[in-house]
Amino acid sequence: MTLHPADAETGIIFQRSDMAGETGAIAASWQNVVDTRMATTLGNSVGARVATVEHLMAALAGCGIDNAIVEIDGPEVPVMDGSSAPFVFLVECAGVRLQEAPRLAIKIDQTIAVGDERKYLSIRPDSAFSVSFEIDFDDSPMTQQQLSLRLVNGTFKTEIARARTFGFAHEVDALRQAGLARGGSLDNAVVINGNKVLNGDGLRYRDEFVRHKILDCVGDLYLAGAPIIGAVDALRSGHALNSNLLHILFNNPDAWSYVEMTDALVPGTSYREVSMEETGSELALA
Repeated sequence: MTLHPADAETGIIFQRSDMAGETGAIAASWQNVVDTRMATTLGNSVGARVATVEHLMAALAGCGIDNAIVEIDGPEVPVMDGSSAPFVFLVECAGVRLQEAPRLAIKIDQTIAVGDERKYLSIRPDSAFSVSFEIDFDDSPMTQQQLSLRLVNGTFKTEIARARTFGFAHEVDALRQAGLARGGSLDNAVVINGNKVLNGDGLRYRDEFVRHKILDCVGDLYLAGAPIIGAVDALRSGHALNSNLLHILFNNPDAWSYVEMTDALVPGTSYREVSMEETGSELALA
C-alpha cells in the first residue's frame, strides 16, 4: 500500500493497482460500505473491494488528512500491528501540506441515535469531536471498560492510535476452521483467553480494548467525508452501527450542516457557518 498526495476536493480514494483504471477506484465514503462483518469493507459498482479500511481511515482522521490516493495491490489494507500507529508514523514522516481550499467540517445540529438498550450509538451537538465508549463483553471481565475522550489537539495520536484490535481465543480457532483470519497472529492482535492476555508483551494501555473500539469508531465515522463536530456516545457499538448512524444522519438534512473551519488543523475550535451553495470545496489538507 502506498499513500499519494491528492488535490483539494479529491477526498480519500482507494485505488486498486491490480485492477484497470477506474474499475479499481473506490471513494472512502459511507455510501460505499458493502460489508461490516469483522471489519469495514468498501466497494464500487463494478465489484472492486477493499476491506479493513477503518484503522487507516482513523489514522487519516487523526492526522487531519482530507485528500489522498491510497494505492493498494489487493483487496485488504495491511493489518500492520493491528492499530493505527504505523500509519500515523508514516504520514508524519511524509509531512502534511496545507491546501488553498477551505476545510469544511460536519457540524451535528440534532441528536441521531441507532441501536437498542443492549448496544447503541448516538451523536449529538457539541463544540468539538468527542467519543464516550463503553464495552462489556460477556466472554471476559477484562473487557468491561469505559472511556471518554475529546479528540482534539493530538489526542488521537497520544491516547488512541496505538490501541490494537483484539479477539478471544475461541473465536480465533473458529475463524481459522472456517478458513478466515489466516494471517492473524499475536503480532497484529491482542488475544484474550478468559482473564489472560496471551501476548507476551501484554497490553499497551490498561484499557486498550475500549481504546481500540474508539479507534474503529473514529475510522468508520471519517467515511462521512469530513471531520465531525459533535459528541459520540456508544455502548457495545461496532462497524454495523457506525455505518448505520451515517446513513441515518445524511438522510436527515436538518440534523447536520457544513461549517468552514477557520483553524483548519484543529476541528471544532473555531468555525463559521456556510450555506450549501458554498460547499463545492469540502476538503483542504493533503
